[in-house]
Amino acid sequence: MNRLCHQCQTKMIEDCTVNVEGGAYGIKITQKRKGFFNNVSAKPKAALCPNCGYVALYVDEFSEFSQ
Repeated sequence: MNRLCHQCQTKMIEDCTVNVEGGAYGIKITQKRKGFFNNVSAKPKAALCPNCGYVALYVDEFSEFSQ
């Protein structure tokens, strides 16, 4: 999917990883659902604009979050 920068409409560089500085574990997006082991989670990726430096986070497995 071609992502465009919201600031300058330039094609963004996709599939960048997101990590917390000082830790190699990154971050995770989680949605709690009803039930005991019924949570869904995904690791976000980043898209970077090479023109202005704008960064956008996205999740590839977004369809798993819809109920």
